[in-house]
Amino acid sequence: MYILENVPLSGYSTMRLGGAAAYLTEINSRTELTEALGWAAERSLPVIMIGTGSNIVWSDEGFPGLVLINKLLRFETFNEDENNLYVTAGAGENWDSIVERSVSLGYSGIEFLSLIPGSTGATPIQNVGAYGREISDVLVCVEAYDLQVGNFVVIPTVECGFGYRTSRFKTTDKNRFFITSITLHLTRQNPEPPFYQSLQHYFEEHGYFAENKPQAFTPALIRQAVVSIRQDKLPDVNLVANCGSFFANPIIGLDAFTQLHESYPEISHWKLADGRVKISAAWLVEQAGFKDVHDAETGMATWPKQAIVLVNEHAESTAHLLAFRQKIIDAVKQTFGITLEQEPELLPR
Repeated sequence: MYILENVPLSGYSTMRLGGAAAYLTEINSRTELTEALGWAAERSLPVIMIGTGSNIVWSDEGFPGLVLINKLLRFETFNEDENNLYVTAGAGENWDSIVERSVSLGYSGIEFLSLIPGSTGATPIQNVGAYGREISDVLVCVEAYDLQVGNFVVIPTVECGFGYRTSRFKTTDKNRFFITSITLHLTRQNPEPPFYQSLQHYFEEHGYFAENKPQAFTPALIRQAVVSIRQDKLPDVNLVANCGSFFANPIIGLDAFTQLHESYPEISHWKLADGRVKISAAWLVEQAGFKDVHDAETGMATWPKQAIVLVNEHAESTAHLLAFRQKIIDAVKQTFGITLEQEPELLPR
């Protein structure tokens, strides 16, 4: 185990901002994880584990303890029967690589989550979702190191406290667990339409529902469509400094939505099974005047094709990012009476 000192954390967030870590090391095995935790405990240092940094923003103050970079690799499949199987993936694996490998084997269940940046271990924390699917739909269990008990534990899905873009790992038990692997339940059955609105529209536009073109919607075809849609509207984190969608879609009550809909009949929304309504954060941000905005004061911008993606063009600090974020939150609040919530996590907290 090789521990670095005074490491700039801007290289460990795709927003490319933040201070320095007092110490940093990579974790390639469960043994290395326990050794690193012991090393930090001897020095009374706080510890945090991250993946690729695609959904985090570091504060300008940095981190005063030990940052662990999760590099735990694993990809194993277990057949239950001819239609059902399980995939166990290491938390340090690139998430889209897990999707790609699963789809190439004909497995269905996570193809809708294609091209989401980040590591596999981060998916349960945020309950990552896209195109009408969430990781909680297919997750069987999470293996993690539990700091409270000082050992590795297995947490079934029902005990993960999943909600819209949240989990116990993000809320009640924040910083308690270091995820080492996840197990997914996938199938060999093709998904069936109708699909999420934008995905359905893509297939309609490309003639997949034409009478003379009967089409099986295989996992590979779904992945191809999702990748195409995402590449068209979202920037590549390897080329453009960003953390993907910066704001979550707000969920409001039916009465509040009814009042809002009277004033804005064109508002983009989705009705939920529990009677509440999910509002498009991108629509709110655009209508509040932040479509394709390039802010000279902060060096931040909104992506031209997706207003809830904040881009670091030439920001000098996380303080600049947060100032630009607040401008958007204030404008949406003033216009619609809705307070947007940030998706990427600001560290440390």
